[in-house]
Amino acid sequence: MTTMVDVARRAGVSVATVSHVLNGTRPVRPDTRAAVLGAIEELGYTHNTLARSLVTARTRSIGLAVSAISNPYFTEILQGVEAGALRAGYSLLIADPHDDPQHERKVVQLLHERRVDGMIVAPSAEPAEMAAYLARREVPTVFLDRLVGEEHDQVCAESTGPVRQLVEHLADAGHTRIGLVAGLPGLSTTTERVQGYRAGLRSRGLPFAPELLAGGNSEAEGAEDATRHLLAAPEPPTALITANNAMTIGALRALRDLGRDVPRDIALACFDDFSWADLFSPRLTAIAQPSREIGATAVRLLLERLAEPGRPPRTVRLPCTFVHRTSCGCPETGPATAPGPAAPPAAQAAHQAEEAAHRAAQAAPPAVPAAAQAAQERNPSP
Repeated sequence: MTTMVDVARRAGVSVATVSHVLNGTRPVRPDTRAAVLGAIEELGYTHNTLARSLVTARTRSIGLAVSAISNPYFTEILQGVEAGALRAGYSLLIADPHDDPQHERKVVQLLHERRVDGMIVAPSAEPAEMAAYLARREVPTVFLDRLVGEEHDQVCAESTGPVRQLVEHLADAGHTRIGLVAGLPGLSTTTERVQGYRAGLRSRGLPFAPELLAGGNSEAEGAEDATRHLLAAPEPPTALITANNAMTIGALRALRDLGRDVPRDIALACFDDFSWADLFSPRLTAIAQPSREIGATAVRLLLERLAEPGRPPRTVRLPCTFVHRTSCGCPETGPATAPGPAAPPAAQAAHQAEEAAHRAAQAAPPAVPAAAQAAQERNPSP
């Protein structure tokens, strides 16, 4: 079996230099590094990370506990985590807690028993037991997507402001009865998106109507039932917001089965963009989250925690992007119009302002903001 001594002899360097190249523990001249890597490739040497972990008490591995890994949103987060971990020389151990508090606690313990150096967790709606386990054992941890408390390192996308923006956009199109299909109770994302919904109503002088808020439990089946419930009301909504991509699928299924055309019969806007949102007819107006950036930021926060265990905890909130398409009732270009009765005076004034802005934008070369450009790169059109 090839050893580090063999690699050092072939490269004409010391064993210590080979170790520095492999472990990144000291800068090495580019030509020397190239010689060492060439010798490793030629001899087929494999670094014994297990032996190294016995010496350093580090495994250079990260545990990732994320539910619904098949969901495109979490898949993109996983890609961001994996890319960040690999760049730093860490491997990834992945587990799915299934959004179940008891299973979540078990999964976290199993990852910990594999001696990962730290963990990245998307917590369930009841994370207290899991968080207590990690805190008692002082496991470096970063929570992502759903927040647990300011005493932890955590990263998420903004939720309140973007949902408020969706409500205001629909209200400015003349909608006065705007429904929301909300997520699983107990999740910080659900709480914040409901807050954004109510803030948007207040900003446009619309009353909050409890019958227009329905829980979809963050899943397609729940959203399908919630949408049917909303549309069965004596005064159903003329516009609907879904609070994640899975619930958008459920809402669309219900609308199809009920024979409701989008946006002719009801306008639709959703939180969470996904790669095929541009393929629907009509194309889905959505809030795009910086999924890969959330994953990469979680890795960065964890590595900073490993390097400096005593530093204060940080909460990072990343901005989202409003992706304006046609399911909200807007034509391909120009302002939105609401189905049904004519828009009230305030909305008409807003429409006139939008039209003026649109004409001015057409007169000048279009500029694509950096955030919108990033959203397009994450979700390219076919």
